[in-house]
Amino acid sequence: MSRIGKQPVVIPSGVDVKQDGQQITVKGPKGQLALTLHAGISAAVEEKLVSLSIPEGQEKELSPFYGLDRALLQNNVIGVTEGYKKELEIVGTGYLAKLAGKKVELSIGFSHPVFIDIPSDLEVEIPKPTEISITGIDKQKVGHLAAVIRKVRKPEPYKGKGIRYKGEIVKIKPGKQLGAGG
Repeated sequence: MSRIGKQPVVIPSGVDVKQDGQQITVKGPKGQLALTLHAGISAAVEEKLVSLSIPEGQEKELSPFYGLDRALLQNNVIGVTEGYKKELEIVGTGYLAKLAGKKVELSIGFSHPVFIDIPSDLEVEIPKPTEISITGIDKQKVGHLAAVIRKVRKPEPYKGKGIRYKGEIVKIKPGKQLGAGG
């Protein structure tokens, strides 16, 4: 049995949780998110807690989804109250980003600029030409957009140039050694 799944999700004040069969809707000050539970997992919405449960005898099949559903529900509660934010930084001479309407325009060493669409429920800010900040209420969408932007030019291991998460440590490999005769 999942240890995470057994823990109830605490509902903070200002958040409304409604259940309609397998569908759980979380509404808060920043917006509204919905989650569909896996078949067989049931939820009990109480005053300030949401508890998930598995029927007797199906623990082996449903245990992985039990913890997953609880974690996704917790992410939804955090998203509608605080929101999520991912920050990227661009390293490299002449590498920069700018907003072009509802797209991010990246100039990162290719012969052409790269455009990436911004989903309507996410906000992208570029405080400096070498920094990108993505905010939204859905943790999965925020992380996915950050991963798509990073994938355009991953940090390379010899000079460290490319797009990386803020605070990410890129392990730099040594180059070829000169004078090592063979």
